Amino acid sequence: MKRLRTLVLVLGDQLDLDAAAFDGFDPAQDAVWMAEVDEESTHVWSSQPRIALFLAAMRHFAQALQAAGRPLHYRRLDEPGNRGSLAAELQHTLAALQPQRVVMTAPGDWRVWQSLKAVVAGAGLALEVCEDRHFFSTAREFASHAQGRKALRLEFFYRALRQRHGVLMHEGQPIGGRWNFDAENREAFGPEGPGALPPPARFAPDALTREVIALVETRFAQHPGSLASFAWPVTRAQALQALQLFIEQRLPLFGRYEDALWPGEPWLYHSQLSAALNLKLLSAREVVQAAEAAYHAGRVPLESAEGFIRQILGWREYVRGIYWTQMPGYADRNALQARQDLPAWYWTGETDMACLREVITQTLAHGYAHHIQRLMVSGLFALLLGVRPQQVHAWYLSVYVDAVEWVELPNTLGMSQYGDGGLMASKPYVATGKYIQRMGGPCAGCRYDPAQRSGERACPYTTLYWDFLMRHESLLAGNARMALQVKNLARLSTADRAAVAERAEAIRRGAVGRSAARP
Repeated sequence: MKRLRTLVLVLGDQLDLDAAAFDGFDPAQDAVWMAEVDEESTHVWSSQPRIALFLAAMRHFAQALQAAGRPLHYRRLDEPGNRGSLAAELQHTLAALQPQRVVMTAPGDWRVWQSLKAVVAGAGLALEVCEDRHFFSTAREFASHAQGRKALRLEFFYRALRQRHGVLMHEGQPIGGRWNFDAENREAFGPEGPGALPPPARFAPDALTREVIALVETRFAQHPGSLASFAWPVTRAQALQALQLFIEQRLPLFGRYEDALWPGEPWLYHSQLSAALNLKLLSAREVVQAAEAAYHAGRVPLESAEGFIRQILGWREYVRGIYWTQMPGYADRNALQARQDLPAWYWTGETDMACLREVITQTLAHGYAHHIQRLMVSGLFALLLGVRPQQVHAWYLSVYVDAVEWVELPNTLGMSQYGDGGLMASKPYVATGKYIQRMGGPCAGCRYDPAQRSGERACPYTTLYWDFLMRHESLLAGNARMALQVKNLARLSTADRAAVAERAEAIRRGAVGRSAARP
């Protein structure tokens, strides 16, 4: 029997038939390896929607590989003898097949990369890692950009990528004469609300996905979340349809309302494409091209096109660069020395704070929350409370269907929790409950008052905001962007400060906000 030439490893977030690892693939000499294992759902307490999305997308991609005539070694989670981890499954496969080469596209998780690399080395081979063409830039290019910089700001990297790839550019200058339109993209809906919204792109589970749902509901019954409304795209065809619907129906108003909130409306004008992008069912390039083409065709205003493109060409590329240039030590950073445990109700939604109850309940139902809900509701509360950033990271990685560590960790630890001390963000993103109220949050139906910082009706966000400034006053005083906020502390009398501190301590004890025991 002829020895296998190349074994191509494909992970659950690498579902791209055109990935670089397949360059030169010969079905007569090469084969593909994929494995579903418990460890990838239990190393953090992954939610049922997240587990189901990965498994359903993987199984549909396995069908696509077989239809393309690529020999496949695929281990299902419920197969007898499943060894439970990627490392153990790969070790077994290498011993059985004895390939001459092992190749994969660059992974999105440091832990997984180190584990697979060690297994391949143990078999006497070197793991060959190909660049991921899904992205506009490479980790090496970001490292070159970062060299000599104490702080790594998105804006400079984003502009360089716009120029290099000619996106929204004309004769070397940004179209419209400006690099970003953030000032135009911060509107709230006002008291009348968003009005009629386009329905979200939802895809009824087919037989294969229903099989996965049944498996997850049984095998991971104790994991958080629900699959009752699962309808995410799990194939490339579905992802392309979701992209088209977003460009046509949501992108025109996306920019204006990208920071807005509204009770009972989880989707608003957001793309809901991050999961398909992060699983590589869509490429970043085709998404950016679709948005830019819609602008040039006159179907989308510039501020919406630029605001969305900034998220893809700018933010995703930037956080990936942060991750791969700063790991593994980045995951342990805790610049604010936060030591509080994450409240147990983050896993259940059982809190009397209306905004957090809505965001967490929505997250558990759909595995989704848009970026303002993540940054300025669930993330902001954890930051103000002083939660250990590693616990916040584990929660975000667990509950969201689009969570892959390369993108989730910098967003959570750096941008949301300021755990890296300002490497990413120029200041901690802190605000009182009045910000949530102003942007359309469900404050009208909440028992707490965002305008009050102490007393029984004080909004916990407002209390904790002032407590945060008090606790970190000396550190924040040296930050020019925080100067006005720190200066406002002088308005508080000694009695005011004591009242805030007392109320903040009650919140931390769980006496305010209602805390339930983690299941």
